[in-house]
Amino acid sequence: MPEQGALAPASTDAALPRVVLFDFDGVLIRGDSFYLFMRERYRRSPWRCALALLCSPLLLLLRPFSWRGPMHTLVRIALLGLDERRYQTAAGAFAATLARRPKQFCRAGLQALRRHQLQGDRVIVVTGCEHTLASGILQQLGLTDLEVLASQLRPGWLGMRLLRHNVGRRKVQSLAERGVEAWQLAYGDSMYDAPMLKLAAEAVLVNGTPTLCKKMERALGRAVTRVEWF
Repeated sequence: MPEQGALAPASTDAALPRVVLFDFDGVLIRGDSFYLFMRERYRRSPWRCALALLCSPLLLLLRPFSWRGPMHTLVRIALLGLDERRYQTAAGAFAATLARRPKQFCRAGLQALRRHQLQGDRVIVVTGCEHTLASGILQQLGLTDLEVLASQLRPGWLGMRLLRHNVGRRKVQSLAERGVEAWQLAYGDSMYDAPMLKLAAEAVLVNGTPTLCKKMERALGRAVTRVEWF
């Protein structure tokens, strides 16, 4: 028996910070950040637009069977000729440009993230956006000391190409690979986030319509917390 008056050992769980997950697009930023980057790439390169137009008949034929093939093709066209260094430069420059658009971001979401950081929570941004771009945007916004689990590209013969698209169940896989298997709170905005929200002690749906909320609750088998962030 421990001696009388001796302090009981502290609970290991109590000493650990809460794990809080944030999706990025639609939660911290309005719209799809990688799509905005791709659109800018096409806007600045008329020859990319011409090449995409030449490929459009084939892409339209493939579209009824899968949206991934056409989308990946359009991304590859946008990234043609970029090696890893040039891609990082282009993504970093766009991140700086995007961060100067104040109406592009959800102020309430950014404030919530900062509050969690101040409370000592372990905050992880889990996103389908590409890692260099997402990290660059967050750094431009002054959000440091953040873990970011995101989609990844890899160098190819003709330019950067998709290596891993971090959406849906892959978000949970990415967390497991980082050694994160339990989290107390998760913020998401779409059904793509359902696997991540399902495993959270508390699931928060951001700017969800009543229809999406009902669909999410059916998928999770329980109620979700709804917030309106602007």
